Amino acid sequence: MITEPGGKARVLVVGGAGYIGSHMVKRLTRSGYAVTVLDNLSRGHRDAVMGAELVVGDLGDRALLDRLLSSTAFDAVMHFAALIEVGESVRDPSAFYHNNVVQTLALMDAMARHGIPRFVFSSTAAVYGMPGEGDLDETLPCDPINPYGNTKYLVERALEDYRRAYGMQAICLRYFNAAGADPDGVLGERHEPESHLIPLVLQAASGRRERIDVFGDDYPTADGTCVRDFVHVEDLCRAHELALERLLAEGESDVFNLGCGVGYSVLELIRTAREVTGREIEIAICPRRPGDPDRLVASIAKAERALGWAPTHDLRDIVAHAWQFEHRHFLRRQR
Repeated sequence: MITEPGGKARVLVVGGAGYIGSHMVKRLTRSGYAVTVLDNLSRGHRDAVMGAELVVGDLGDRALLDRLLSSTAFDAVMHFAALIEVGESVRDPSAFYHNNVVQTLALMDAMARHGIPRFVFSSTAAVYGMPGEGDLDETLPCDPINPYGNTKYLVERALEDYRRAYGMQAICLRYFNAAGADPDGVLGERHEPESHLIPLVLQAASGRRERIDVFGDDYPTADGTCVRDFVHVEDLCRAHELALERLLAEGESDVFNLGCGVGYSVLELIRTAREVTGREIEIAICPRRPGDPDRLVASIAKAERALGWAPTHDLRDIVAHAWQFEHRHFLRRQR
């Protein structure tokens, strides 16, 4: 059931004040969807919602969820409200299981109570654990090796059970390395502390960081450094919108990898950042980190085939847009 007179749905975006969620809110709003954001602002930013309706609160607040879901006939929910840092999940698994599993189940329960049958879930390539050689596709067994990956996989499994019991259709989107920024320069990564590679590299370029640590240069790759798959946040959001459209057209539950399907080494990324910024970036070669695979690259054939999606931005675009955000929001302030 589409509730908007113009044919667009009403969508609840949980975690919509965070990095990827805010980009999604901007895209949905521009596409004509009626968007409500639910975020506790523990990691998000009020200004990132950019004028969309914002409800501040926790997913674990049953009374709040019931008021919200009974007051608006939402057609679908999109979930971005997870804790995501792997290292933090190892240090404090309790917080991750509570936020990523318990609170998400509370949301799913509220959706079931109020008859909201469509769910787009941000999952992760971390569900695959330590895979073997070759690009990773969705047929691989899931065997997470850290609490973060475990929490995402537990929700994926729960969604399958909720589909059988309550008819809740869900599309799970397994990200590889989300990166980049809004090409308009308005939205970007503002994690505190920052742990993602591209913004860290650009902080070294802007002078906010002395150098960038490279963990291992003796991997069996072309230049000895790890190879990863980076996907632009704009491409991610376009895939989410396609997934939403699929569910609104009565499509069924499924799971898709989202990457760019190409691997870039850490040193290749740093070279690209030097070219884009025109600045020297100091590096320090450090010992390998335990559990870092030499290569993680997505097979995106399923998303291309079933969703009609393909990434449109390469590594240079990703770095250029992230540098624009770094320059606009941080570098100018230093002057």
